[in-house]
Amino acid sequence: MFAAVFGSVEQGIIYAIMALGVYLSFRVLDFPDLTVDGSFVTGAGVAATMIILGYHPALATAIAIVCGFLAGCITGFLHTKGKINALLSGILMMIALYSINLRIMGLTSPNSIGRPNIPLLNADTLFAQFHSFWSHLGIDTVINNFFSMLGVQYLPSTWGILFLVIIIVLLIKFIVDWFLKTEVGLAIRATGDNKKMIRSLSANTDTLVIVGLGFSNALVAFSGALIAQYAKFSDIGMGIGMIIIGLASVIIGEAIFGTKTILRTTFAVIAGAIIYRIVLGLALRVDFLDTGDMKLITAVIVICALVLPQYFEKKREKNRKAKRLTERLAYEHLQRKEEKVIAKAQPD
Repeated sequence: MFAAVFGSVEQGIIYAIMALGVYLSFRVLDFPDLTVDGSFVTGAGVAATMIILGYHPALATAIAIVCGFLAGCITGFLHTKGKINALLSGILMMIALYSINLRIMGLTSPNSIGRPNIPLLNADTLFAQFHSFWSHLGIDTVINNFFSMLGVQYLPSTWGILFLVIIIVLLIKFIVDWFLKTEVGLAIRATGDNKKMIRSLSANTDTLVIVGLGFSNALVAFSGALIAQYAKFSDIGMGIGMIIIGLASVIIGEAIFGTKTILRTTFAVIAGAIIYRIVLGLALRVDFLDTGDMKLITAVIVICALVLPQYFEKKREKNRKAKRLTERLAYEHLQRKEEKVIAKAQPD
């Protein structure tokens, strides 16, 4: 159980970067961007291809982020300059990226134009490099001895990956928080709230939409690049349903932790991604479920995340109304008693 939860937390933190990208497009820009399913694979494919070709993993990850940014910008360009419906522009880019991603991964195979997957079993990834550094510190032994004393079994082989992804996602969170408080970030938020209003202030909303979608898909591609290096493979189908996973993370986080401030909302999105992966991991441990049921489980989680908050909000509103009614009746009863006392005290 502990090992399953541990693995889910590791993956959830990496997917949280993708969820932050989805939050920027769906919540901040109010743009239903389906490019995510393609740009996630773009990040994974570019990183895996460059690593196989001998480039440094850090450089490969950086180029993957740039490619994701360009994909988002093209989607924004199709919508703003091409006057294509927002949903349709994302779908078109997602379809185009399928073939582009095959071409990108095909660069590792001289005998074929396209390639559906790339294994990274023996490749030098960011996580492999960090693990070689971490293993010399002896921290794993100390932590595992501590948990062994508590009676925990099936401990992970290393805690270094968890430590690294926590540092990365916190850095990304602070960058997103800072960006949304800059002049450009505030203008993007205003564009998502009321495009006509911000346009009346002489702001170029087309550029803001393009930049916002580029930043969003850059985060998605970054998450894809890290997942490819974490799972040690890149596959053309690994982005299917990624937009649903991102939305589930955003909805779960917002329902549990609220959205009063930007700092709180970005934290809620990260926590939502982790909770989603934990729930998914525990659900797959049920005997009659297997990995083929992941999409069904995801759908059920999203439905629960959408329906339950509304149910609890209605219940709270009903309780508030009942409380106000009780207070009003008590107040009216008290007034009548006071009137009776006054009436008895007055002489006939």
